[in-house]
Amino acid sequence: MARNGKTDIHKSLSEVHESVDTTSTHRPVWRRVLAFFGPAYLVSVGYMDPGNWATDLQGGSKFGYTLIWVLLMSNLMALLLQSLSARLGVVRGRDLAQANRETYPRQVNFALYVLAEIAIAACDLAEVLGMAIGIQLLTGIPLLYGVLITVLDTFLLLLLQRLGMRKMEAFIIGLVAVIGLSFLTEIILAKPDLGEVITGFAPHIPSNEALYIAIGIIGATVMPHNLYLHSALVQTRKIKRDHQGIKRALRLNFIDTTIALNLAFFVNAAILVLAATVFYKSGRTDVGEIRTAHELLDNLLGSKWAPRLFAVALIAAGQSSTITGTLAGQIIMEGYLRLRINPWIRRLMTRLIAIIPAVIVILVNGESNIDSLLILSQVILSLQLGFAIIPLILFVSDKKTMGAFAIKPLTKMAAWIVTGILVYLNMRMVSEQALAYFTTSENLFWKTVIIISGVIFIGLLVITLVYPMLNKRHRNVVVQVHPEAKELDQFTKPQYKRIAVALEFGTKDEVLLSHAIGQANKDSSFILVHIVESASARILGKESDDLETRKDQEHIDFYVDRIKKMGYEAVGILGFNNRSKEIVRLVKENKTDMLVIGAHGHTGFKDWLYGETIEAVRHELKIPVLVVHV
Repeated sequence: MARNGKTDIHKSLSEVHESVDTTSTHRPVWRRVLAFFGPAYLVSVGYMDPGNWATDLQGGSKFGYTLIWVLLMSNLMALLLQSLSARLGVVRGRDLAQANRETYPRQVNFALYVLAEIAIAACDLAEVLGMAIGIQLLTGIPLLYGVLITVLDTFLLLLLQRLGMRKMEAFIIGLVAVIGLSFLTEIILAKPDLGEVITGFAPHIPSNEALYIAIGIIGATVMPHNLYLHSALVQTRKIKRDHQGIKRALRLNFIDTTIALNLAFFVNAAILVLAATVFYKSGRTDVGEIRTAHELLDNLLGSKWAPRLFAVALIAAGQSSTITGTLAGQIIMEGYLRLRINPWIRRLMTRLIAIIPAVIVILVNGESNIDSLLILSQVILSLQLGFAIIPLILFVSDKKTMGAFAIKPLTKMAAWIVTGILVYLNMRMVSEQALAYFTTSENLFWKTVIIISGVIFIGLLVITLVYPMLNKRHRNVVVQVHPEAKELDQFTKPQYKRIAVALEFGTKDEVLLSHAIGQANKDSSFILVHIVESASARILGKESDDLETRKDQEHIDFYVDRIKKMGYEAVGILGFNNRSKEIVRLVKENKTDMLVIGAHGHTGFKDWLYGETIEAVRHELKIPVLVVHV
């Protein structure tokens, strides 16, 4: 069947949408259950990324085990919100960005999109810095080189995407295991008093400074991009779309979320307990920076492995978080803008946006202000949180679109209480930062910018809350698993008059041409295209006259003559240099109705090396593209 470049644009993460089948009756029950497990682990890495480490270290070094209860409370908040995100994806088949697009007016959606992209960039900034610091601590290289090395993970993500969803999930789970085992070893080396640790679960705030750190811990807990991410990842599972099937999917996804977020809680608690046992008890209550903690671990624990494991865990946390952050960026762009770009371009773009400010700060101020850049990234993330949580609760509360799976009043009340707490704490943290600036700076311009930004911020937050309640348009949205079926006699069989065929002059050209002829009618004509990629062709283009170019011309003339003998009109055209760009150019210039192109079934690295042509071509064309496996 011919494919149009926009066919799958309305499916979240369309390349892996429903790629994991949970409905097969040929597999044992335990395998069908395990098929649901995975999405929450990708989400959980956002709760243990390098941006969370500073608040955990501060809390443990300054107040011992006192603030463990804050970590537990914030983990319960995250569990509630992530389960709501998964519910939206399972029941409505929409991710949060898509649901926003269907509900809010264009101007509001654009603002929400921009804010979401800023959140992705801020999150990626924290991950870049975390990985770079980890690389520096492990190898001793300058921090600037560590930042530049992080560009290379663009290619790792590309490979993982080619391997499939389950392999990507396995890789992330492996990184989470590395983080967990590293800190388990650290805890064993530190030998904390478990009786004292348990006392930290009793709610208690000893001072205003402890309150400030507690606000930082809670404020850095729920990442806005994780709510977009989870609502899309659950759609990678193919489920039965009846009442029992959806109910079962919700239950198993909740179990998946509970296990994954408890692992994240263990990591954060381990960092705090490690800081409390090693630093607080030795009188070092000034440890708030990652590098300071690393330097002291060797001296205070008396083991060379302690700082190394700390650095390895930091790199694993940054790497795992950066992969999920990229997926969230793809979901946001496709959901709000219905725009798809090549995954590696999207990854490289996000990574460069994060690297540029890091490089500038290092070049201008050296490595001493990196932790302040980490704090800034967390403040920016805090500002975006309300714009993700508020629409999410409104969507999963709506009985018109969620049906019997709309959340119950008690859950709704708990969700709004959590939202109120998180938005208040984040706004308080940001307002205190702004107030500190106002009292220390005399720059009128930036003060004006802060005031105007604050007004716009609050106004948009109010619109996000009120608009769905006042506007009834979204009430007409119905839960629709598939487009409405039509009678077959309503369809018109397409007639392709000008059919382009991208030939490679290999052993499978006959297969391509037979499929092309199969799409033709008596009035069809063929445009045969081949791209010359010799060294001469790359330099001279159409002026090339080397042996390969001449032989290619003879070859294409031969095929043209054969098709003409079959009663069709045909022309042969050679293109030069870049295969995908030339195919697109020639197809457009000749105003063809369809393109037939071959696919070789490469996987992994080979697909990246050889198989990108099809993706690049079909996203540039607005005509049907028939991809033939050869």
